Amino acid sequence: GGGDTGSDCVGTSYRHGAKSVTQFELMPQPPEEENRPLTWPYWPIKMRTSSSHKEGDTRREFAIATKEFIGEGGKLKALKTVRLEWADGKMSEVPDSEEVYPAERVFLAMGFTNPVASLLEAFGVEKDARGNAKATTDGADCYATNVDKVFAAGDVRRGQSLVVWAIREGRQAARE
Repeated sequence: GGGDTGSDCVGTSYRHGAKSVTQFELMPQPPEEENRPLTWPYWPIKMRTSSSHKEGDTRREFAIATKEFIGEGGKLKALKTVRLEWADGKMSEVPDSEEVYPAERVFLAMGFTNPVASLLEAFGVEKDARGNAKATTDGADCYATNVDKVFAAGDVRRGQSLVVWAIREGRQAARE
């Protein structure tokens, strides 16, 4: 992943002794400068390089997807990848663009949009307008869903957010 969590994985890898790190991102490389009139009031899309990237010689690959993990004797050896094209918000694979990258370890830093709908449906949990589990954080029965003894906290309730929010809400839900 190319976001904050991916950046954290890069820095942590270097701090644990990685000699080289390659970061993959499904999305195309963002521009160096944001288009302010186009993005305001939203978070601007632009190329971001964090201090984690500067801890080593980080190779960054954009518009790329992993197709296969290649192993030998139970150990990861490489990743088979394919290049991506984006049109009208949809990705497609570029024909004949497969490459193999040597790899010893892989960390997945994937974006989050909503909880898996089938999970909420399996429990019969109502969803809010954004597709998250509907649960209040106020008063009696906070973090309770519409289903008896089923509680929701963190990303499944509030949507994509920081891990510290998930920890806080998880602890509060456990108390309830």
